[in-house]
Amino acid sequence: MVHVIKPPQPLSLVSDYQRTVFLAGSIEMGTAENWQDYVAQSLQPKDLTLLNPRRDAWDPCWQQTITNLQFRGQVEWELEAQENAAMIAMYFSPSTQSPITLLELGLFASSGRLVVCCPDGFWRKGNVEVVCDRYTIPIVSSLNDLIASIQQRFP
Repeated sequence: MVHVIKPPQPLSLVSDYQRTVFLAGSIEMGTAENWQDYVAQSLQPKDLTLLNPRRDAWDPCWQQTITNLQFRGQVEWELEAQENAAMIAMYFSPSTQSPITLLELGLFASSGRLVVCCPDGFWRKGNVEVVCDRYTIPIVSSLNDLIASIQQRFP
């Protein structure tokens, strides 16, 4: 059964990092569809842990500074989760600009654990394709193909 962990839930709840997928990608509250829930539902009844950074109680008023403990905790949760996940499934929604996802692509491009979904219409698709080609990162063009990549990695 798919188990989903979201911040601020502690990552110590992960019992087996060998079967974890971090769901990196477009959030931009109010702009990006909730693709993470779609992925989680589509992967049932797989025995996986999904690390979903889409916080249920995100407060858009939080100052995005290192001194804001809630914001810093969110970013540190995401970084630690990506550093430890067996796979990072990354989605670039065409309706967003996703600057943090672009940053994360750069941070983890050489990790060997990424699979990227970048549909037509994403404003920097060419940049994403070049990075994926350079670092031999599998790239797909639909969420269903991203889900199939996860299923293939975790039969």
